[in-house]
Amino acid sequence: MKTTAPARSPRRIAFGHRLGRWDLKLSPYLYVSPFFLLFAVVGLFPLLYTGWVSLHEWNLIGGQGDFVGLDHFAFLLGQRAFWIAVRNTFSIFLLSTIPQLIIAIIIAAMLDTNLRAKTFWRMGVLLPYVVMPVAVTLIFSNMFGDKYGLVNTLLGQIGIEPIKFHSDALSSHIAIATMVNFRWTGYNALILLAGMQAISHDYYEAAWIDGAGRIRQFFSITIPQLRPTLIFVVITSTIGGLQIFDEPRLYDQFGQGGADGQWMTLTIYLYNLGWGQLDFGRAAAVAWMLFLIIVVFGILNYLVTRRIASNEGSRT
Repeated sequence: MKTTAPARSPRRIAFGHRLGRWDLKLSPYLYVSPFFLLFAVVGLFPLLYTGWVSLHEWNLIGGQGDFVGLDHFAFLLGQRAFWIAVRNTFSIFLLSTIPQLIIAIIIAAMLDTNLRAKTFWRMGVLLPYVVMPVAVTLIFSNMFGDKYGLVNTLLGQIGIEPIKFHSDALSSHIAIATMVNFRWTGYNALILLAGMQAISHDYYEAAWIDGAGRIRQFFSITIPQLRPTLIFVVITSTIGGLQIFDEPRLYDQFGQGGADGQWMTLTIYLYNLGWGQLDFGRAAAVAWMLFLIIVVFGILNYLVTRRIASNEGSRT
């Protein structure tokens, strides 16, 4: 006598199939959700809260005061100290970021060749990044001393007048930019090196067959293929350069950016308003203006870098 197997419940099949589809659709979002949750707590919320503070009178003791709208922003735009801080920030940013990226690309190209003891040299270029900013600033501020600094001592040996690294605005910017370049050039070089090593060697072999030299290969293959890495390095360097604080803050013993604000950056100006004058409303306004400047420069750098890399790639 034949026995028939019990029929499976179609509802369970449908439910299991539905679970499988939910898993495929929802799993990627669940995997990346911790980052966005953490960003919302430590990034987005402080940003929005700072914007709220900038619209009110706010101090350390009394907390939130009257709503003032955009008065803090209008006040800052009329302050000479604010525009000096903007000038100093852009000056130090350009003097540090542009040479830093050029030198980092050259170092990365040298490390990408067949060197002996590659690990030693790669770790060597990263050592300045490991050194604490306080130590770097103390050493370099003494090197760039107005009277007894090492640089002026060496210049005096060849008959050149001492440079006023703490009194002259441009000289102080060069000194601070040198500190920044010392710390961050090796770090960016390793990032660019990783991008270079990801480039397929087939391009270089084909270029050798066509008779292209190393310089031609560098500008026609390496630079265009490094476009994503270059965009990343440019954007991160822009964010870090416009937020510079440690080096100018520790450049002298007072930490105010110079007697006449010769090297006072926007972050030092923000710090002086917030913790010096206890005016958190205006300090928050400076923070938001700095944020908007960084966003604008980040977008411009992205567009310019992509355009340059695309033009280089079209020439190949």
